[in-house]
Amino acid sequence: MTLISENLIDQFLDAVWVEQGLSKNTLSAYRSDLKIFSTWLKKDLLTVAPENVTEFLANRYHVGMSSRTTARILSSLRRFYGYFLRESVIAIDPTALIAAPRTVRIPPQSLTENDVELLLAAPQIAVPRGQRDKAMLEMLYATGLRVSELVDLKFEQLNLRQGVVHIVGKGGRERLVPVGEEALDCLETYLNNGRVLLLSGRQSDYIFVTHRGSNMTRQAFWHIIKRYAFHAEIIKPLSPHTLRHAFATHLLNHGADLRVVQLLLGHVDLSTTQIYTHVARERLQTLHAQFHPRG
Repeated sequence: MTLISENLIDQFLDAVWVEQGLSKNTLSAYRSDLKIFSTWLKKDLLTVAPENVTEFLANRYHVGMSSRTTARILSSLRRFYGYFLRESVIAIDPTALIAAPRTVRIPPQSLTENDVELLLAAPQIAVPRGQRDKAMLEMLYATGLRVSELVDLKFEQLNLRQGVVHIVGKGGRERLVPVGEEALDCLETYLNNGRVLLLSGRQSDYIFVTHRGSNMTRQAFWHIIKRYAFHAEIIKPLSPHTLRHAFATHLLNHGADLRVVQLLLGHVDLSTTQIYTHVARERLQTLHAQFHPRG
């Protein structure tokens, strides 16, 4: 990647961060996508023609990149060139007439309610780390937070008396999410015992901390989830959002409205939440079969 291209990427990311308040994870994804394209391109990013973009996408297909990932990279390129078009740095957007690859939206893998019970029971709450891990798992399942939102949680966002957390999600969008009684009980146990022992007199604004006194990272907590899933003998494929998907799926299974789930998950568009409509549809079919006189 050339120095000019690197500077252009930095300029773009600084601009969209200021204008739109994008999360550091989104900015990191943009940077990664643009670097991949720039490295393949072997010339400055502003000297691109539409055929360069189509050749790149074809190359990604031939090396086995999924249509979803390819579509995401194309979206990053569109944001990048759209910004420089608005700034009158370029006269033509090389991505304007390129169609995104078709993607199939596969419903996310979820856990059964029994799987979740086994996972939540896995931490050893007699030790500080176990109390922390138990509280984190319970909070994820009770609230449907993203892992990044959970590990970044600070005391100013938590109201134990009212049982809610205040979340600033993607794009700076705010939401209040209720926390169930069991999660609150585990959280209070951790705050009064495990967290004090982990910090050993050190101070931190973050709720979930390590034995070094720093806040938990997404990567570290993902390893923790996998370890407890192994001990609980859960063999289903897992992702960092496994408990978030279980939260949404189980709410719908018990009769929650799709729009309520949308608000709790922090989805700005209902279409994002509609990957869970198969759950609602299956529940309606079950209820129809159970209660309709000719079901």
